[in-house]
Amino acid sequence: MTLATEAPQDAMRNVLGGLCLGTTRRLEANARGTCPVDMTRALVGVAHAQSCGKCTPCRIGLGQISQMLERIIDGRAEQGAIDALENLAEQIRISSDCAVGYHAAEQVLRAVRGFRDDFEKHAASGRCVMWSSQGVPCVVSCPAHVDVPGYIALTAAGKYDDAVELIRKDNPFPSACAYVCEHPCEKTCRRTMVDDAVNIRGIKRYAVDHATAPRRVECAPATGKRVAIVGAGPSGLTCAFYLARMGHAVTVFEQREKAGGMLRYGIPNYRLPKAILDDEISSIEALGVEVRCGEAVGEGGKSMSDLRRDFDAVYLAIGAHGDKKVGIEGEDASGVVSAVQMLREVGEGSPADFDGLDVCVIGGGNVAMDAARSAVRMGAASVRVVYRRRVADMTALAEEIEGAIADGVEICDLMAPLSIATDEGGNVRALVAQPQIIGPVKAGRPAPIAADREPVELACQRIVVAIGQDILSDAFAEEGAQRDRKTFHVDETRAVPSIDGVFAGGDAMRSPATVILAIADGKEAAKHIDEYLGFHHTIAVDVEIPAARLDDRVPCGRAVMGERPGAERRGDFELVEYGLSDQEMRQEAARCLNCDHFGCGILHKEGRLAW
Repeated sequence: MTLATEAPQDAMRNVLGGLCLGTTRRLEANARGTCPVDMTRALVGVAHAQSCGKCTPCRIGLGQISQMLERIIDGRAEQGAIDALENLAEQIRISSDCAVGYHAAEQVLRAVRGFRDDFEKHAASGRCVMWSSQGVPCVVSCPAHVDVPGYIALTAAGKYDDAVELIRKDNPFPSACAYVCEHPCEKTCRRTMVDDAVNIRGIKRYAVDHATAPRRVECAPATGKRVAIVGAGPSGLTCAFYLARMGHAVTVFEQREKAGGMLRYGIPNYRLPKAILDDEISSIEALGVEVRCGEAVGEGGKSMSDLRRDFDAVYLAIGAHGDKKVGIEGEDASGVVSAVQMLREVGEGSPADFDGLDVCVIGGGNVAMDAARSAVRMGAASVRVVYRRRVADMTALAEEIEGAIADGVEICDLMAPLSIATDEGGNVRALVAQPQIIGPVKAGRPAPIAADREPVELACQRIVVAIGQDILSDAFAEEGAQRDRKTFHVDETRAVPSIDGVFAGGDAMRSPATVILAIADGKEAAKHIDEYLGFHHTIAVDVEIPAARLDDRVPCGRAVMGERPGAERRGDFELVEYGLSDQEMRQEAARCLNCDHFGCGILHKEGRLAW
């Protein structure tokens, strides 16, 4: 009998204990857009609903705590309400008869003591504390912290120029990101609690497609300081953009014939038309940024010592333009090329001749998809992507994999490259691969292991290696730049500690990543370089954000951007993706929950229009 009565209590103790502990860890480790006051209220509500009602502390006390939390959240709490809440929770914790009461009370105590600033802010004004970690989810999860709800509201209001200017406050490449950004903001969109994430990139694309030419940006008075930037990719040009707006003279050194970095030489035209990229680069140069193309720094060009002598600060944004080897027999055979080289040639307008050839692409990331889809457009008879894991484990975006398949690419997953077979002339004849089976989970995803099957030969005449990119930083290391393997070692200000006045960011600092991360690094570096030079400039934008909508948000499907038919687009490098229609944009913008005003706290005007 005793066991029968204790078992439910033990079960409830485990459930509530796990819920409280999980809630605490989530608040502490992943507080993006999560209000600890509101989350505590929700937990107390769940516990109160589970109360058996036999003891007064749990039945009555948790109900009173819920009412107190409601008043605190709305800003209607009396003076001393937080202390009263803490005292009541302590009484319930020590006097409740079961886990339902004391675990819930314990969670309230943890929340009040760990997030008291949030409770006090709500009690005083009914709003959340304005910390970046407590901000709007889409803004916080965007590496550049672009004001997503702001430009969605402006786009819905038909103020496309203002929407683009608001984006450019934090990201000088609004068009490029509207076309190719991996949109991490959508992963944390709270609309997923209703149906599906807002198509944020689609709305941005609509804004940039309908905006007129960028307005002239006012720069601060000249400071007399000169900054050199090595690399005219997204990170380097972003840093140049903000430093120029702060009044510094900026010179960008680029070893290739044109600026743009991987935006030009790594992303094919069918995803990002080069005319759009040229317009954005021109708007950066219009601020007075001098871009010297064809001038290398490091091996075969100027030294870093030369730049330190002639400039007040240096920003290294050399990107990751080197090739990585697979490490298998035969990879030096004629017909084996790197994806970096192949896409660079495509970007330069001189793609290799793949006409009528069978092609194998080794890799499973976005670069592999770009290489495979480009090979189709270069006339290949067949294209296979060979990947040692499952399709579900590929690092490429789902839409890129789907696009490749629609282009006619065959995905050969669970195939680990073993060697490259050649003919008598040393030319590629086939890719030899070992079938795999999926095995134990390692580093967050299942690891492949060799299957008990014979290797297979995949006949081909070209093999494209897309397993990663190398950072060519040896010349800078020889001059004293500290590295972690090939990437530059920096401190929290993006400065290279071993050389005064030298900063680094982008792929060369964090290893190959995304465009938006490179942009975020450039923005952050510009702020710290400005401070290093003895200033503290503010970047602001003069736009008026429309008031939040008060109508109900009813469940509604997500509008997606369409694409040209596969049979039509395979033969050219023209843009594949259609933008949203006006009707789709307005419906999609109406799905936004306005988290900048509701649920996650409201941003102060000065906080969202300047940094």
